[in-house]
Amino acid sequence: MKIAVLKETADGERRVAATPETVRKFIGLGASLSVETAAGMAASIADSDYVAAGAMVGPRQEVLNGAEAIFGVQGPDPAALAGAAPGALVVAALNPFGERGRVDGYAAAGLEALALEFMPRITRAQSMDILSSQANLAGYKAVLDAAAEYGRAFPMMMTAAGTIAAARVFIMGVGVAGLQAIATARRLGGIVSATDVRAATREQIESLGAKAIFVEKVKGIEGEGAGGYATEMSDEYKAAQAELVSTHIAKQDIVITTALIPGRPAPRLISDSQLASMKPGSVVVDLAVEQGGNVEGAVLGAVAERHGVRIVGHRNVPSRLAADASALYSRNLFNFLSAFWDKDAKRPVLPDEDEIVQGVRLTRGGQVVNQRLLG
Repeated sequence: MKIAVLKETADGERRVAATPETVRKFIGLGASLSVETAAGMAASIADSDYVAAGAMVGPRQEVLNGAEAIFGVQGPDPAALAGAAPGALVVAALNPFGERGRVDGYAAAGLEALALEFMPRITRAQSMDILSSQANLAGYKAVLDAAAEYGRAFPMMMTAAGTIAAARVFIMGVGVAGLQAIATARRLGGIVSATDVRAATREQIESLGAKAIFVEKVKGIEGEGAGGYATEMSDEYKAAQAELVSTHIAKQDIVITTALIPGRPAPRLISDSQLASMKPGSVVVDLAVEQGGNVEGAVLGAVAERHGVRIVGHRNVPSRLAADASALYSRNLFNFLSAFWDKDAKRPVLPDEDEIVQGVRLTRGGQVVNQRLLG
């Protein structure tokens, strides 16, 4: 099987879908790897590193010619995949809800599109879960970005000239990114609190040494929504949460929001009036800005300011740690395909009845087949 690894073309995308480590692993399974020239340069991987791992490095069309699988981080344009083998696999984060036209393009081109962000959140797929691996890095980077914008020290410092108070950090949304943000803020010496609509996260928050801030008189989600995500809450809960947050947020120096609902705009967590209650010089980092944002006034790809509060809205935060993000992403991809690898055929065989295959497969035989897109 010939596998093509493409250089990313999306604005600001620095990651790459294969590293020399995973190139060697795929070659060990019997595949051949072709990597587009400079595909890994932004992630600190030289073309010579790929060659040393056993890959062919060359121009895009040469890499695509006859490819039976095409690896990407963000979904490539179907029109730019001419020359690939009929029925070739396109394996990437394809943004199926936001780029439905592109999904239809894969179907029309006869390509089999596999969306890695649709990986089911089940035990045997944990090592394949790109959302978790990338969110983990995003949560870490969000705290560093907040610290960079915050004009004061993070930890408490006792000096001969007096004591500097520790930064108060509030994490809103305790998924993978939120948990890593808690741990990172604690390591930097912040006084950390966190909240989530899922009652089950209280124990996780407290286990990391943070204070859990929860609505007490109105029920939230006792467990979790589909795939471990939060779901929409009642109006009563939203009102109670807004009141609680308004009281708490006014005392915070740094707030990091991470709340997402798959296939829907990000829920609004912080209003303009709540921003106005914060101290001048405070910082808010909105990790959901690419899906509409949790914070009123957040600007995609920029650091905005309202009421003296800096609102950080960097796009594609994992890509800001491109080397590590690429390493984790490429391992997720390898773990996925190698789990279905047929040693005799030297290629993955994807059973129709498998839960993972059903989850990630978007197109096949010229049709869109994923139930989440058809339902």
